Amino acid sequence: MSERARILHVDLDAMFAAVEQRDKVSLRGRPVIVGGTAGRGVVATASYEARRYGARSAMPTAEARRRCPPGTAFLAPRFTAYRRTSEVVMALLREVSPLVEQVSIDEAYVDLAAGGHDLSVPGVTALAGSLRAGIAAATGGVTASVGIGASKLVAKIGSDLHKPDGLTVVAPGEEQAMLHPLPVTRLPGVGPATAERLRRAGVHTVGDLFRVPLPDLLEWFGQAHGAGLFRLARADDDRRVISEHEAKSLSAEETFDVDLTDRARLGAEIDRLATRVGARLRDAGLSARTVTIKIRHYDFTTITRSVTRAQPTDDPRLVARLAHRLLAEVDTSAGIRLLGVGVTTLADFVQDDLFTATTDGDEPGAVPETPGDQPEAAAPEKPPGVWRPGQDVRHERHGTGWVWGSGLGRVSVRFEGPTTPPGPVRTFAVDDPELAPADPPDWTT
Repeated sequence: MSERARILHVDLDAMFAAVEQRDKVSLRGRPVIVGGTAGRGVVATASYEARRYGARSAMPTAEARRRCPPGTAFLAPRFTAYRRTSEVVMALLREVSPLVEQVSIDEAYVDLAAGGHDLSVPGVTALAGSLRAGIAAATGGVTASVGIGASKLVAKIGSDLHKPDGLTVVAPGEEQAMLHPLPVTRLPGVGPATAERLRRAGVHTVGDLFRVPLPDLLEWFGQAHGAGLFRLARADDDRRVISEHEAKSLSAEETFDVDLTDRARLGAEIDRLATRVGARLRDAGLSARTVTIKIRHYDFTTITRSVTRAQPTDDPRLVARLAHRLLAEVDTSAGIRLLGVGVTTLADFVQDDLFTATTDGDEPGAVPETPGDQPEAAAPEKPPGVWRPGQDVRHERHGTGWVWGSGLGRVSVRFEGPTTPPGPVRTFAVDDPELAPADPPDWTT
């Protein structure tokens, strides 16, 4: 672990809900739930207003509806809008330091030493304050909580201590004072089973864990997990910020604003994704033996399917054929929210030949080869009559807005945006030819 507070962790506060409140002015200050909105859906993000009523991530949406008051907005995710906001934030972080490790759409580590900054406590505190203000200004009001410490562990825990819009700076040597009062569940790797075993031993806080002898932890949890807990209780973490991980897999995926059921559309998406993966393989001088597809259903359940060849390939047409074969084995009738194509078992050579190409071409479920420079098939704008709550739309006469709700052949739209006053709600037939999906609004205008 460094002897300086050089690691900064940024975590955007309730990001999905915050973006929705930014783009939908009438929802500001109100409870907002983002996630699966029907059936067995689950909560992806709850706004801080909704959390006051007990709503939280991974809770069944039905339970969140019971807990939250009337007027709570339940919205389907808009991943395009979230990605755009994330890209703005990550660009700001790369201005702070060349060493930025993005770990999810809404969080990242930054090595401040690599940016040549003053690493004194006053120096990093001032830097973090400026960064948080810059993020809020650039994203239209989405706030970030920041933790700074001598290790990833301390920075990550610190960013969670004073949410939302919080800042925690832990000076070197003060790690134990910060960690010891916290529940042991704040440590990474302490899930429900580990926490229950520790509770039975009278271990409730990190300080309690610190006082457990190493032999006891090894007896309770085994060599790897026990030794890991021993180190975590002492803030012993020497992981570096790594901006580019060594490639163990390559993938491309797409999240759809409207769940897809049409096999032809899904097939076209497979072709596009496989083309991107093949290009990345060739750019990296790699080939792959295993092709995987990733599918996320309307209720956020996610499945993967894989097939492994005898020889590696970098041919996007072959990757596409195998991905089509895997997709054919999956029931897509309930709607696909996310589709991905990936490759693993990488090698730095290609060993395709005429024999393997012929064999693969005859595989069940394979599709005919098509030239890589063929124009992409035009995708339908939307399945007729399918509208998701929160979806961005445009009406030819009334302008842009978002889906307030739909049912019984009607769809209600609220016409407003991030820089307008709260707008009116108007109702149309679900197949109104003047109503169409739209891109997320620009919050900077």
